[in-house]
Amino acid sequence: KTGAIIGAEALIRWQHPERGMISPAEFVPLAENTGLIVPIGEWVLRTACKQMSVWKSKGYQIDVMAVNVAGPQITRTDLVSLVKCALAETRLDPGCLEVEITEGFVMHDPRQTIRLLHELKALGILLAIDDFGTGHSSLAYLKHFPIEKLKVDQSFVKHITGGKHDAAIAQAIITLGHSLDLKVIAEGIELEEQQKLLHSMGCDEGQGYLFGRPITAKAFEQLLL
Repeated sequence: KTGAIIGAEALIRWQHPERGMISPAEFVPLAENTGLIVPIGEWVLRTACKQMSVWKSKGYQIDVMAVNVAGPQITRTDLVSLVKCALAETRLDPGCLEVEITEGFVMHDPRQTIRLLHELKALGILLAIDDFGTGHSSLAYLKHFPIEKLKVDQSFVKHITGGKHDAAIAQAIITLGHSLDLKVIAEGIELEEQQKLLHSMGCDEGQGYLFGRPITAKAFEQLLL
């Protein structure tokens, strides 16, 4: 509502020496299939925590650093220990880290995920369900998730101003989130019309190209200044 920058989401890009910038849409699936997503994910988490710790030490007014966690990171590693170590190494306040897990993975094994989420929550971090609306959530499980935020998938935001069905789904997610005392953030906002409509629906936060394209940490620091 204020237009202020409240957080950042850590994104990964591959600057290849010969091919130039390679999209994560191209290399992340390969990394997941080969198992490389596990060490990559660990590096991303530690690097993001370190960067956030630096920004907080400099006094920048930024509340949270969001980090996506891939399914293999959860199934093949001790995610709780990894997050605990990353926070300790960087001396980052746990309340400054938001871990995002996709709805699709959450519903793959909801009972196991609920246990994991509670263990992560005990560390003091924030939790968000990413790509919400695409993973066929069971509301019976949703009420047991110790989360702070639902993220409206960008597929609904893209046509929100022209399609009544997408607008209805977005409104339903916002209403559902608020009824569960959760914050709702819309992904993929590119147009001012989308932002205004979501604002009128009561959406708490937004992210997307309208506010800024993916940039380096150094460039983001200049944006904060």
